[in-house]
Amino acid sequence: MKAGRIVMLVIGSLCALVGLGLLAGAGFAGWVNYQQRDGRYFITPSAPFSGNSYALTTPRLDLMTGGGVDGGVPVDFAGSVLLRGSSTDPGKEIFIGIAPRADVATYLAGVRRTEIVDVRFNPFHAQYREVAGSQIPSNPAQQTFWAATATGPGEQELTWDLRSGAWAVVVMNADATSPVSVNLQAGARTDLLLPVFIGLLVGGLVMLLIGVPLIVLGAVGLGRGGPGKGGTGSGVPPGYLPGQPGQPYPAGPYPPRATPGQQNSAAPPGAIAAYAAPPGTPYPVAPRATTPYVYPARLHGYLDPNLSRWKWLVKWFLAIPHYFVLFILWFAFGVVTIVAWFAILFTGRYPRSLFNFNVGVIRWNWRVAFYAFSAIGTDVYPPFTLARTDYPADFDVDYPERLSRGLVLVKSWLLAIPQLLIISLLTGTARTWEYRNGEWVQHGVGISLLGLLVLIAGVILLFTGQYRQGLFDLLLGLNRWIHRVMAYVALMRDEYPPFHLDMGPVDPGELPVPTYAGPAGPGPAVGPGPGPGPAVGPGPAAGPAGPVGPGSAETGPAAGPGGPPRS
Repeated sequence: MKAGRIVMLVIGSLCALVGLGLLAGAGFAGWVNYQQRDGRYFITPSAPFSGNSYALTTPRLDLMTGGGVDGGVPVDFAGSVLLRGSSTDPGKEIFIGIAPRADVATYLAGVRRTEIVDVRFNPFHAQYREVAGSQIPSNPAQQTFWAATATGPGEQELTWDLRSGAWAVVVMNADATSPVSVNLQAGARTDLLLPVFIGLLVGGLVMLLIGVPLIVLGAVGLGRGGPGKGGTGSGVPPGYLPGQPGQPYPAGPYPPRATPGQQNSAAPPGAIAAYAAPPGTPYPVAPRATTPYVYPARLHGYLDPNLSRWKWLVKWFLAIPHYFVLFILWFAFGVVTIVAWFAILFTGRYPRSLFNFNVGVIRWNWRVAFYAFSAIGTDVYPPFTLARTDYPADFDVDYPERLSRGLVLVKSWLLAIPQLLIISLLTGTARTWEYRNGEWVQHGVGISLLGLLVLIAGVILLFTGQYRQGLFDLLLGLNRWIHRVMAYVALMRDEYPPFHLDMGPVDPGELPVPTYAGPAGPGPAVGPGPGPGPAVGPGPAAGPAGPVGPGSAETGPAAGPGGPPRS
């Protein structure tokens, strides 16, 4: 990777993240400003307050407005507050007043009172502090220090323009008797929300205008030149990747004492991503025989035969550096996908360098997932690269020369809904709802199906030292399904993902292509035999089979590393 492109990608992602945060703040400020249009207040629900004393007081003005207004602002603040209340006793009148905190303290010195120290409105909960005293207060309406008052029977309303200083709210019975029990609601409005909204909006757009081009330029630079070594997407057959421990033997004759599908403990160079084939013509088929459907997004992963019993317990922690990198990469992935959406809509093509970058991001994520939490299939630490490597887990997508302009409008959200529902069942946790404190609260229950299977595999490995092959094959099939849908939703292909599991470490797209063996004649007859493909039947020419050469007509074009690259 070029260091300059990486720096551009990181700086661009940070700028775009800041821009999105500013736009989110602008959206909130705009919504609040809309709520207070036409002189209206942003108001709290009516709530009961009571105290076995002569007065209810708030040492901070913002308590009554849910923390929305700070009564101790040091400068004049363009806004106002509203207090509306009534006594719960129809025979009593209510008094509401706002005054400097020092004057309120002098007026209520020695008077038993109840201070409201905290208020929560969803759900409603008030905390009080009782202040002891033996004095009886004088009539509150006759005092001259109030900045604003409202008093009388029924519901009373007070509005007051904010000023700098320390202020307090006092609520009493108008006749200064005890106890006090009222219903109150408070509101606030400010004329500063509109300029705040405009400032946040402009700042967010500027940061996005800086960040998005940097992300795109960084992705173009990192994706230029192909996704790396190997794979159809880069024009290099998978067979040219170095063999890895845990990979199957090459297609063709068995190595000594090997069986079909047996895994390698030390694969020789040139081992390809295909199960071992029996001696003779590999994978002959009859005329017009159907072949398995191959999706152009291919995922494979090979189980390490020497997995540590306990290391899977800490792999999630060891992979933390990758999480930070993937956070930036996935954010850039989203930006690049939006840019690609417009490119496909207007040109019908996915820009090749952006395509390679996004495939590399998914590949990087799959390697980390295979190592740490989605399969725990290897102890080899994932490399920090977008390119294809000799790592035992890999992902690739065939580059589409043309994409449908119409499908790009609906495939990633509407057409993908059935697939996304299945993915949510595989990767999501169960949800339950509980009615608590006057509202419904959602809780997550348990872990996802994929996480449960990985946990089971890890526990078996911990106690037996073995990773069950059937369980590993199922996990690879589930991950393969997830990544096919991921490629489809990310606009990389128009082909709809199949509704079936292709289990096992090898993707069907990496298997040698079946070829027609020809009609039976005087030469070797094709008949049933052991192994994954039919073996050569008895006949005068059916001698011991040796390695099949790259140009052999018996193997077909993709039977081994010597075959031509896939298109």
